[in-house]
Amino acid sequence: MLILGKLLLAPLLLAQARRLRKTALRLPEAAGPRSGVEFPALRPELVAEPLRLLVVGDSSAAGVGVEHQEQALAQPLARHLALRADRPVAWQLVAKSGVNSLEALDLLARSEIGPAAVLVVALGVNDVTSQMPPKRYVANLRLLCERLMAQAGVEHIVFSGLPPMHLLPVAPQPLRWYLGRYARKLDRALRDWIGGDAALRYCSLQWALPHEMAIDRFHPGHGQYAEWARMSAEIIESEFLRHQPVTESV
Repeated sequence: MLILGKLLLAPLLLAQARRLRKTALRLPEAAGPRSGVEFPALRPELVAEPLRLLVVGDSSAAGVGVEHQEQALAQPLARHLALRADRPVAWQLVAKSGVNSLEALDLLARSEIGPAAVLVVALGVNDVTSQMPPKRYVANLRLLCERLMAQAGVEHIVFSGLPPMHLLPVAPQPLRWYLGRYARKLDRALRDWIGGDAALRYCSLQWALPHEMAIDRFHPGHGQYAEWARMSAEIIESEFLRHQPVTESV
């Protein structure tokens, strides 16, 4: 159905995609630090060994749609985890607008990555727009995991699912329909892969609503980032951290 639709609508889809690239509002990545340490709000003097968090992704991970990293994904996520785990969280963000799963591998190769126990990945929208085949998409993510497990010591990984691109207000029909169907295809491949690995978890973004998006009508708005950070922290705590002891630094 999707392949047939692409063939029949190819000229229109191509024209709409080209026009969207020319006319879309381009917002900057969120300002602010790309690394830091968050402490439990009531215990800033806590000297426990920090939980180390790494966030990797595209423009959504980079905070496009909000002004500062304090309103985006990585820093609020670290803050949530510090409160939930009652320990400091040392966080690092490696993200760049426009990268797909293949280009993220090159981004990581050019970045200085610190140690991390927990990894959160936000990649996929640019795989949709670049028409990355589902098997290749999953293969790229698998390679990304393997590299960061070996390089940074990552033990637990949360993958953010594809957003509901069939509701994307910036895209006209039938381009919106096609992007939505392709996003579902990649999301299904991602969930199928994650289901077979105990170190991996999935965070759905299908709850995101168009009227809550940023002014470019493409990226998450402030409330969506806040909910995304909260949900990711809940998954990390419940699935990976609940039974881990906290060790005190000497």
